[in-house]
Amino acid sequence: QVQLVESGGGLVQPGGSLRLSCAASGSIFSIYAMGWYRQAPGKQRELVAAITSGGRKNYPDSVKGRFTISRDNAKNTVYLQMNSLKPEDTAVYYCNAAIQALSYWGQGTQVTVSS
Repeated sequence: QVQLVESGGGLVQPGGSLRLSCAASGSIFSIYAMGWYRQAPGKQRELVAAITSGGRKNYPDSVKGRFTISRDNAKNTVYLQMNSLKPEDTAVYYCNAAIQALSYWGQGTQVTVSS
């Protein structure tokens, strides 16, 4: 069992930056693949960044070059650095931990990009 708590969301102007954090507890954090997903109103949840237990990273084209995922296994935390934010990045951002058939979600944190 893994508990995930996201933080760092908020309101930012277009072109601005935010860093999201996801603190994990309850299991051996380092063995999990971690991901950040987002869901905008009326849209499906989509992956925005993923990092394997070995540190390999994956991004969709929509955020590549703007978002960076990282993990600190000593702190049981995964981060999402978001730069050059656009209004279309507005969504609830969720942290996910996965291993084999198991998948855990955080409660989400709102990111709003608006002037």
